[in-house]
Amino acid sequence: MIGVIFGEKGTGKTKQILEMANKSVLTAKGNTIFIDDDTSYIYDLSRKARFINASDYGISTPKMLYGFLCGLAASDFDLETIYIDGLLSIIGHELDNLEGLFDDLKEFSEKNSLSVIMSITGSKETVPSYMKEYLL
Repeated sequence: MIGVIFGEKGTGKTKQILEMANKSVLTAKGNTIFIDDDTSYIYDLSRKARFINASDYGISTPKMLYGFLCGLAASDFDLETIYIDGLLSIIGHELDNLEGLFDDLKEFSEKNSLSVIMSITGSKETVPSYMKEYLL
C-alpha cells in the first residue's frame, strides 16, 4: 500500500506522519522505518521505529530513493512500513515528474508486502492525477 499525506507547508503533515508512525509501532508485527532529510524530529519518534537521515546517504533522485528502499527491504525481511517525511525535499524533484517513481513504489510495496507512507508539500489544486488514488 502507498499512502500520501498531502498539503501546504505548515498544515501539520510532519506531525501527522510522526503520529502515524508512533501509533503503528504499537501494533506492528514487523519493523518500521522513518526516513527524513534531517534529524530535527528524531526525538519525536518512538524508539521502536528505526530513524534514517536520508542526507547521510546522498539520496538526491527518485531512482536513488527507490534503490535505497529496495536495499532496506532486501536487508530486513520483517520490514512492514516505511514512512518518508518530506519526499520532495529528499529527492529534489518536481511532483509532476514522479509518476514513474509512484509506479515503482506501488509495485515495490505489493511485491514486498509492505506499506510506504509519505508526506508531500503542495497545494490541493495541484495534485497530479496519478497521485489522487494514494491520498490519505
